[in-house]
Amino acid sequence: MTDSDNQNSDPTRRRFLKRSGLLVAAGATGTLTPRWVTGAPAIITPDAALPQLQQGIQIGDVQCEGAMIWSRSDRPSRMVVEYDINPEFSSPVKIRGPYALETTDFTARLDLTRLPCDREIFVRVAFQDLTNDRVLSEPVVGRFITAPRHRRDIRFLWSGDTAGQGWGINPQFGGMTIYEAMRLERPDFFIHSGDTIYADGPIAETQVAEDGRIWNNLVTEAVSKVAETLPEYRGRYQYNLMDENVRRFNAEVPQIWQWDDHEVVNNWSGSKDLLDDDRYTEKNIPTLVANGSKAFLEYAPMRYHAADESERVYRKISYGDLLDVIVIDMRSYRGPNTANDQTRQSAETALLGDKQLRWIKKQLAESKAVWKVIASDMPIGLVVSDGDDKFENMANGDGKPLGRELEMADLLRFIKRKRIRDVVWFTADVHYTAAHYYDPNQAQFQDFLPFWEFVAGPLNAGSFGSNTLDNTFGPQVKFEMAPEQANMSPFAGFQFYGQVDIDAWSSELTVTLKNANGEAVYSHTLEPQRRHGRPY
Repeated sequence: MTDSDNQNSDPTRRRFLKRSGLLVAAGATGTLTPRWVTGAPAIITPDAALPQLQQGIQIGDVQCEGAMIWSRSDRPSRMVVEYDINPEFSSPVKIRGPYALETTDFTARLDLTRLPCDREIFVRVAFQDLTNDRVLSEPVVGRFITAPRHRRDIRFLWSGDTAGQGWGINPQFGGMTIYEAMRLERPDFFIHSGDTIYADGPIAETQVAEDGRIWNNLVTEAVSKVAETLPEYRGRYQYNLMDENVRRFNAEVPQIWQWDDHEVVNNWSGSKDLLDDDRYTEKNIPTLVANGSKAFLEYAPMRYHAADESERVYRKISYGDLLDVIVIDMRSYRGPNTANDQTRQSAETALLGDKQLRWIKKQLAESKAVWKVIASDMPIGLVVSDGDDKFENMANGDGKPLGRELEMADLLRFIKRKRIRDVVWFTADVHYTAAHYYDPNQAQFQDFLPFWEFVAGPLNAGSFGSNTLDNTFGPQVKFEMAPEQANMSPFAGFQFYGQVDIDAWSSELTVTLKNANGEAVYSHTLEPQRRHGRPY
């Protein structure tokens, strides 16, 4: 029997799931029935008069002693969070959180601190009505495990691309069922590798699948057209949170979000031109970026960086001495999409940008963790074009490094010179799954250490065939699974996520690529490099 099979057999966990509404059952909503108020006696209030947590809760950026708790009310209110190490909430710590106001679309987040390391934490979230502080919403309950200080086994998942190409929430299909498969893995955390929404992809009530079957979508006004206004971008995130699988997942699996292009508009950069796109009345890309980035930051369960760069997405999440997750951002600092054939680095060839590139080097050089995982929103060696004469990714075809590839050559050379071992890349974006081994002996640019890159996705979007490889950094396809036909629906079974298991004793890292049913399609184990003849 696997962990997935017996996870609900634990009596304590089962009581928690039953109390929180997180057991898989028809009509599960992830909310409690009884009202709770700490302190003053409750006022008997009709449910409709209470603040509503229709989008559930999210947990993000978990650390050894902290975690971000996110939720959304449907009206002006104040977030109230309780947490305990006991699922019965026998001795809860209550924290009065921030206000949820119209300026943030009634979203709110609280950074829980001083948590015990490597412990299961149970949390419940409610909102306090601003017209009467004795009126409190029904709570939503969640759980997570804080990051370890000392060694233990670690499991995490990654994937990307949610509700794209018009394949939205289909109740007859069971909704976004891949999220339920991932929840059952009971990971420490999940990396969403970008395209958390598809702001540029309208969702219609019906869509014809590859075999003539009809895909029936839930539809809201916000997803019926491309997003242009701030409310429309916000509505995209609200749409995904209508799915029961997603809400159950969010309440139990901490997430690390990054973003890519579809949070704003397809392949956006300084060269994006919407003049001939009749779907858009707003043609100004900076305006769309402003609206899209604000909505992303409101709905992402991530810790804000600081006042010096409040919209910064790149960051590091540590899980003891076994794992550092270095989250990068290939979208915010890029130059315009061009032919990508420049011979010298400049602002035009930027993909990561100088400041972020220096930060990545610093994190890698200072890391004491065995495994340095780079969470990337785009693959390195797959060619992704942007029209006939421009490139969206760094890869631009075979040959020596040019354009954006110069930045990657700089980073890979640094890793080799500093003898930084056990760096692994995880990404999504291309809507199929693959394992790539980058071999300097097969590369045009050879001044780097060999490394692996693993690709997963999509989560609930169209599946596409494999991309062309660029031999600049010598990628070798060790595995790939992709449909022969473009934009195949979730019916076709080409939806994927990746699972990573790190063994505390051996430090071995095993990557397993899985389909939407949780079935393994590929697995590979990496052994850590040895230092001075000794294992880590």
